[in-house]
Amino acid sequence: MHDKPLTGGQALVRLLANYGVDTVFGIPGVHTLELYRGLPGSGIRHVLTRHEQGAGFMADGYARISGKPGVCFVITGPGVTNAATAIGQAHADSIPLLVISSVNHSASLGKGWGCLHETQDQRAMTAPITAFSALALSPEDLPELIARAWAVFDSERPRPVHISVPLDVLSAAVARDWSAEVVRRPGRSVPDRTVLDQVAARLAAATRPMIIAGGGALQAGAELAALSEHLAAPVFTSVAGKGLLPPEAPLSAGASLCVEPGWQMIAEADVVLAVGTEMADTDFWRERLPINGELIRIDIDPRKFNDFYPCALALQGDARLTLAGVLEHLPQVRRDATAVIQAVAGLREAVRAGHGPLQRLHQGILDRVGRALPDNAFISTDMTQLAYTGNYAFPSKAPRSWLHPTGYGTLGYGLPAGIGGMFAGGERPGLVLVGDGGFLYTAQELATAVEELDRPLVVLLWNNDALGQIRDDMLGLDIEPIGVLPRNPDFIGLGRAFGCAVAQPGSLDELEQELRNGFARNGVTLIELRHACAH
Repeated sequence: MHDKPLTGGQALVRLLANYGVDTVFGIPGVHTLELYRGLPGSGIRHVLTRHEQGAGFMADGYARISGKPGVCFVITGPGVTNAATAIGQAHADSIPLLVISSVNHSASLGKGWGCLHETQDQRAMTAPITAFSALALSPEDLPELIARAWAVFDSERPRPVHISVPLDVLSAAVARDWSAEVVRRPGRSVPDRTVLDQVAARLAAATRPMIIAGGGALQAGAELAALSEHLAAPVFTSVAGKGLLPPEAPLSAGASLCVEPGWQMIAEADVVLAVGTEMADTDFWRERLPINGELIRIDIDPRKFNDFYPCALALQGDARLTLAGVLEHLPQVRRDATAVIQAVAGLREAVRAGHGPLQRLHQGILDRVGRALPDNAFISTDMTQLAYTGNYAFPSKAPRSWLHPTGYGTLGYGLPAGIGGMFAGGERPGLVLVGDGGFLYTAQELATAVEELDRPLVVLLWNNDALGQIRDDMLGLDIEPIGVLPRNPDFIGLGRAFGCAVAQPGSLDELEQELRNGFARNGVTLIELRHACAH
């Protein structure tokens, strides 16, 4: 009796397992049944989301916390378009995301027959927001495409990949079993010795060197700390790089390049070393950062070297390996850091003292969050004013501990990304910071959280009964506010309906206690903090 040959869908799932995939997020549909045939016995956990956008955001959160690619399964057509917002966010923030979708039967593609879920060209819809979007024309195309996806994740700037698999390819028997054919990845390069020598010489000769580190430097925390100490150079981070230096490190300037004190300090640098950051205005909150000194850039993406901030010297390669190479080429003499440490301490004080009334309100909430937050917890945030303040005012204790949809800036990210982060291995509890407007974009994912999670996930809903940032922007431009004061549901009743534990603190003291209670509870807690109770 011969074993039945694997279908393309079954072999694809086994191949993903052999690449180390342990979790996929998705919603089964009539067009993805052959993928789901492959899941039992594969060792891959399937997490049922309540919308394909939620599946994409959960895969994004999983990737940001674990450092591994996040994977989701979606159906042809509407599944892909629903997930497209999450794909766009992952593209903007350089997150490794693998989206496997079905597509209509090969014979029908592009013919406009009116098949179920049909689009004129599905690949074209995701091509602009992925590293590549490809169509598998046979089961034997799949191992090559998956290998190419992992080459992007491991060797290039990590960005989403979308692979469309026609229904007939998913159901076809494979010609041979390629499900164990994991291709060795090429890895990342290091610049040659000459360029490392030049960079080391510039840094050694600098009198006021400073460093900006981004999400591309998340594996390079130790090397950044060593270089910072050696040069007596303050380290600023982007939002994606929060926590690269511990907040108590004397040279840690935090993610403060979006406020006046940070701008003033970076303007004094005679050499700026930018590591793994695209230096986007979404991090700086101004069109151009006042860099008056020479700029040196380390990046895996060579397109960054001559963009909005052209650099004097470029090192293309892996951030950790390249920084290690720079350290080897530096002279052994270390600088006296006393004056610089005082300047960084002054920067921190100035940031806090510079808060406006709204930011002071936020800081009071964030201080309570910081007191109640377990040391190993991560925070996932949405596009809400509380998180905008937290981006620069909340100290992260470690990398991969503060998730924010920085570049694309989509509402509805915080909750599903936080849920996805809970599946990323380890026992880390999670906190979601979300506003009343953004919460309603993806509130249905509470169903997934309650169904799947047996560890503490606390959702802190900041309810100011408004699309607060947009209202404030309208008022600032003398536009009569329209569409910014929605009628909200009973959020506590909604949380109860999903099966969450719920709380509605009446003061900051009560908030801190309810946060502690939530982190002591294995499951999902929804805490609604109303604007009037935060004073």
